[in-house]
Amino acid sequence: MQHTPAPPDDASRPAASAPQRFWPEGWWRLMETRVGIIPLPIFVLIGALIAGFVALDKVPGEISMAIVMFSFFGFACAEVGKRVPGLRRIGAAAIFATFVPSALVFYKILPESLVKMTTDFTKSTNFLYLFIASIIVGSILSMDRKVLIKGFLKIFIPLAIGTVAAMIVGTLTGTALGLGAYTTFFFIVVPIMAGGVGEGAIPLSIGYAEILHQNQGELFATVLPPVMLGSLTAILLAGLLNFVGKRYPHLTGEGRLQPGEHDEMDPHQEEITGHMDVTHIAAAGVTALTLYLLGLMCFRLFGLPAPVAMLFIAVLVKLTHAVSPQLQSGAFVVYKFFSTAVTYPLLFAIGVAMTPWDKLMAAFTVPKLITIVATVVTLMATGFFVGRRMQMYPIETAIVNACHSGQGGTGDVAILTAADRMQLMPFAQIATRIGGAITVTLVLIALAHIA
Repeated sequence: MQHTPAPPDDASRPAASAPQRFWPEGWWRLMETRVGIIPLPIFVLIGALIAGFVALDKVPGEISMAIVMFSFFGFACAEVGKRVPGLRRIGAAAIFATFVPSALVFYKILPESLVKMTTDFTKSTNFLYLFIASIIVGSILSMDRKVLIKGFLKIFIPLAIGTVAAMIVGTLTGTALGLGAYTTFFFIVVPIMAGGVGEGAIPLSIGYAEILHQNQGELFATVLPPVMLGSLTAILLAGLLNFVGKRYPHLTGEGRLQPGEHDEMDPHQEEITGHMDVTHIAAAGVTALTLYLLGLMCFRLFGLPAPVAMLFIAVLVKLTHAVSPQLQSGAFVVYKFFSTAVTYPLLFAIGVAMTPWDKLMAAFTVPKLITIVATVVTLMATGFFVGRRMQMYPIETAIVNACHSGQGGTGDVAILTAADRMQLMPFAQIATRIGGAITVTLVLIALAHIA
């Protein structure tokens, strides 16, 4: 008689034939399905909690609520942007995370209680600079020190040539379209490259008001739309350059400014490997914030913008071996955390609190639109070709030049996010802060002589 083997018990049955159970395996799969970085069940729960707080009209203003709410909306907008055919390849995630919230506020779709909490928290905490400090310090400490100074010195050349070329082309374009050379240059072209809103449009409008004896508020309302639309144009073009870089890899260093440069830590590395004590990460975070406070002290004493002062201090720290390799590795983890987990929540907050939709729409007249696009395209194209001539990666130099036409620090974040090159933040700050300050100063001196 043939022996029929007994059926295998559960322990010996192959895993592939085991029945799929919802709990806990199915639930675990749901928890690994994410909207941005948020597990899907948690995302749904957050949405329900936000709706509950709004219905009760008791939206808490504490930091826990801000973090969770910014993450919910920021990653939701980014995920929608990533799924838009065509646009997803040119930075739609950053565009959606910034400008959709702005539109929701203007059209009163986002509840007023959420708008108030977001605006109050963003402006009172100034956490944009927490992000910038962590990104700058982490990216500088992970750079190759041998080429760090070369990169900082060389980037001024395509930036300066690009600025002059953009001013000429932009002014000629606006004049040809009937806007007038004076209006085009001082009220469209210059605001684009003034360094954003707080460091650009505001001091520029104050200077214009004193020289021209006009109302500063009206002048600010005039120069703000080109700042906003110029930044949007730069975001779109930076995303397009990221797409071009994937098609033509020889044109890009994937975030590195020049050939032969290498980072001590790979900025595109998703997983942190090797032994690392959590105290090194915590110490790096405190170090980054301390360098920012040191930059803030420089601003109080000498008037140098805090991010720029912090940038140069971080470079000095790197070049003098003032921090240990373990601390540098910790700084890299801080950089990766902020670039991965904080970028889109920050862009949502910026969109709600600092991006007026009506001012952006005010620039959408055909002559102004063409002039703004021509200015930004010229600035970036000049950076591309001059950078290539100087043996730098042309896509990276073009993206750095793009930041000169961005909306200050907020624009830098959006542009570099669209380009997927957040490690260029130190060079972006040079383009925005130093480039913007020089532009505003020289233009005000010129206007004072011709007014």
